[in-house]
Amino acid sequence: MSSTKVRYLIFFQYFGTKYCGVMRVPDTQAVLGVQNYLEMAAQKLRPVGSVTFSISSRTDSGVHALCNSAHVDIERGPGKAPFSEDVLVKGLNFHLYAEPISVLKAIHVSDDFHARFKALSRTYLYRVVTGCKQSELPVFERNLCWSASVSSLDMPRVQEAAQLLLGKHDFSAFASTDKSAPFKSPIKTLQLADVTPSTSLLPYHYCRDLQFWDFTFKSKSFAYNQVRRMTSALVAVGLGLLSPQQIRLHLESCEPLLFSGRIIAPPCGLFLKEVEYAKIDLKTDKTELE
Repeated sequence: MSSTKVRYLIFFQYFGTKYCGVMRVPDTQAVLGVQNYLEMAAQKLRPVGSVTFSISSRTDSGVHALCNSAHVDIERGPGKAPFSEDVLVKGLNFHLYAEPISVLKAIHVSDDFHARFKALSRTYLYRVVTGCKQSELPVFERNLCWSASVSSLDMPRVQEAAQLLLGKHDFSAFASTDKSAPFKSPIKTLQLADVTPSTSLLPYHYCRDLQFWDFTFKSKSFAYNQVRRMTSALVAVGLGLLSPQQIRLHLESCEPLLFSGRIIAPPCGLFLKEVEYAKIDLKTDKTELE
């Protein structure tokens, strides 16, 4: 009996602090990527040949994911049936147990499905806190948010500026100036730019003097470091370092934003929240993670 290769769409999450990012790097590096560990776990399931995860959405060192995705082809030996979706999830998680990485779901998809190109949108969440310095954050929050200011933010001004980012624009003013960064067109369509009150991971009495905020952005794709730069610019508006009108002018002129203080929010507060696909592409009714 011949073997059968099956393509799966994998949804997974990770705490990104200890990794150099999501993408695979040479095994000789001291700090590896999340993809390295996913592929090592898959190889322990004894497939035929090597296994490669095709990641839908790149994240940098220190950035987390509530839900990222990838497609992977897995072939078993002759006479062995393909892994069921549930068995594959359990098997991968068994071999990932020592890492802060968890496979959430596996879906059998067609052989031509591509996790990156079939994605309809990505949603990122950036957690900001005010009321203390970064060094004063509770230990369980230190790698999960950015303590942007000891003072509060002017949220009506922040919300006003956030709405100016919606729609199709050239986001060169918010793109990375690092020439070595992977090039992505700065022309993007932002479907969501929202700022809402949030809470700490700890009970209220531990954080009663702190205010948490979720900065949420949704688009089909983003320029390199765009979310972190938009967040820092909106924080600057909330602190009175920039006005909403200046955000509009920089967006229209494509000139890089310059203001006193941080130019880019640190990676620790950034989470890839969701990668969305069309139901017809997934060919399944199990679409809770869309």
